Amino acid sequence: MRDCWSIAAFAPDGGESINTLIADPPPGAPVPPILAPVDGFLFLDREKFAASFAADLPADDAAFMADSQVPWGVEALNGTISEPAWRTKPSWYLVAADDRMIPPPAQRAMSERAGSTVTEAPGSHSIYVSQPPAAADLIKRAAQRAGVETAQAV
Repeated sequence: MRDCWSIAAFAPDGGESINTLIADPPPGAPVPPILAPVDGFLFLDREKFAASFAADLPADDAAFMADSQVPWGVEALNGTISEPAWRTKPSWYLVAADDRMIPPPAQRAMSERAGSTVTEAPGSHSIYVSQPPAAADLIKRAAQRAGVETAQAV
């Protein structure tokens, strides 16, 4: 059985979508700088990208990420999950403690609901770039666990 892992990500439950998860943000939650849709696609405001998405990266790296972002479809926000993988598989989650895209309290709540093995590290939404050892350690621990389960099943 393969594990599932998330790094500073949404972890919706059955019947939920990204829109349902972001519909009622708590007071003081960061507001991602999402621009108005263009032809059904969304981008983050380039001028606010670093502060919201990559605050702990060097300016040149954050600017490159802002310039190379891939648009995402507005309709992707409405896609509901039928059966989340974390309901049937071991789950691992890296909380980015300084995230300004998905509030850390929301990450903690989703990872707790999923029964995830949680690691938390200081870092922005781009923690996988700014803190690669934290991301690699989470993946390594999940892979080691999967290896143990595979060995036991043989």
